[in-house]
Amino acid sequence: MEKGAQPSIIIVKKKVHGHGHHGGSWKVALADFMTAMMAFFLLLWLMGSTSKEEQRAISGYFTDPGSEFAIGEGGANPGLINMEQPQKESHTEDPEAKNQNDNENTSKQTIDEESIKRELERIEREQLEELQKQMQEQIEQDAVFQQIKDQIIVDFTALGLRIQIVDKDKRPMFDSGSARLKDYSEAVLNALGPLLNKVPNKISVTGHTDSTPYGMAASYTNWELSADRANAARRALQEGGYPEAKMATVQGMGSAAPYLPDNPSAPINRRIAIIVLKKAVADALSNGGSGIDSDDLIDSTDAAPTEEAEPQPRIMTQKEVDEATDRK
Repeated sequence: MEKGAQPSIIIVKKKVHGHGHHGGSWKVALADFMTAMMAFFLLLWLMGSTSKEEQRAISGYFTDPGSEFAIGEGGANPGLINMEQPQKESHTEDPEAKNQNDNENTSKQTIDEESIKRELERIEREQLEELQKQMQEQIEQDAVFQQIKDQIIVDFTALGLRIQIVDKDKRPMFDSGSARLKDYSEAVLNALGPLLNKVPNKISVTGHTDSTPYGMAASYTNWELSADRANAARRALQEGGYPEAKMATVQGMGSAAPYLPDNPSAPINRRIAIIVLKKAVADALSNGGSGIDSDDLIDSTDAAPTEEAEPQPRIMTQKEVDEATDRK
């Protein structure tokens, strides 16, 4: 190359040949193939996790979409998708199987109701036992009860917790032959009102007399006297704070249910009986007394002996009987 001459520049161009119509279409085909394979294996997995009955239902649908395995306008049963509704071979339900299921459900419901009933009865019994305990403690400690505490009998009967206030010789609850309460008897009934109201149970109040009659021609008898005395006791309880709405029954029994059947003229037969009724008993009484034996309501011998010593009245002499007759 001569001095001062410019070097020659050679440009080489490489011709690139395209891939024509093939381009990247193979990638799309591969993606479609892989998607199809995934769907296929997913279908195999789902079919493997279904039951024979579900597989038969699916097969029936694809074989004949209008068959019994298809429902609705489109013939699709959502139960086949979420598998929460296995298909049955027939829409006809076996009556015997249905009756058996109904009987089992009924039996289970009955057992549940009986369990609840027993639990409620247990709770009620505990409440009444606690009331008995509190009542006995207050009778021992409260000064208002001291004068006639040996005339108060607290026990259980088939109907509930019973409190009886009985007469004692020379210490009656009422004025002779009347429904007027003695001051100490009224004070005791006033004090019992708040105690009895500690439980939701209703009460019954029953008046009893002894067998001494008023007289052959008397228009006012032991029946009227016992009813009036029961109402006097009711009023005293209400004055002490017991609500009238919780009074279930107030009745007079005359001398029909003596405390001492062998000595019907004894003072102890003159008494006021208050029963804190079990809820079932109160409900039955409010429905007309259905299922309640009236003898149970007035019977004074239906309870088991209690630990508390009951009054032991002595047999009255003829002179005492005559004096009791004169008082009436």
